[in-house]
Amino acid sequence: MQLTLSIRSALAAGAAATVLFAGAGAAAAAPVATVPAAAPAPSAAPAHSPYGQLRPLAALSAERLATADVVAAAKYGTGSPIDDPAREQEVLNSVAEQARQLGADPAATTRIFRDQIEANKVVQRGLYRQWDANPAQAPTERPDLQEVRKEINRINGELVRAVAASPQARSAPSCTPVLAGAALKVRAERKLDGLHTAALARSLRSVCAGA
Repeated sequence: MQLTLSIRSALAAGAAATVLFAGAGAAAAAPVATVPAAAPAPSAAPAHSPYGQLRPLAALSAERLATADVVAAAKYGTGSPIDDPAREQEVLNSVAEQARQLGADPAATTRIFRDQIEANKVVQRGLYRQWDANPAQAPTERPDLQEVRKEINRINGELVRAVAASPQARSAPSCTPVLAGAALKVRAERKLDGLHTAALARSLRSVCAGA
């Protein structure tokens, strides 16, 4: 919880500026009807440095969150629930096995991905509330959920590798401030609105060991 609060504090100024400039009604834009493109390439940083290890986790988490917009558009108005325990368990089992194959900690990887899943649902619920309140903003096209899941699986694989490559940074005393700084940079690069900023903080809650 402390980590989530730290990241939210670091991102608060940027999120407030987004709302001020965009207007409260634009806090969560209607999603596009295609799977989002990959994030821009990160700024150069030594891969072995704490920032170099933690920044990919923040960047990939934001990239994964972008798929929540498309998932919400695929489900909205169909009666399909946001919560999908069977799919969620499938994801957790898959990433745990990938972690074992990489010699990483399956338990830590699973904790991080539980947060990823919950953050994704934060975005979906926020968009549902917006669309219920403003039907004109609701998506007019329904993306192919199976195609979206292929993209999510790709990002999941990269995120597992990023977790496996960052044990030292994630267990270091400096993890929380370094991760918060990385999240702030990602928020600015992707121009995240308030909803996605809050979800990004939620997605990173278990990254730092002992958080």
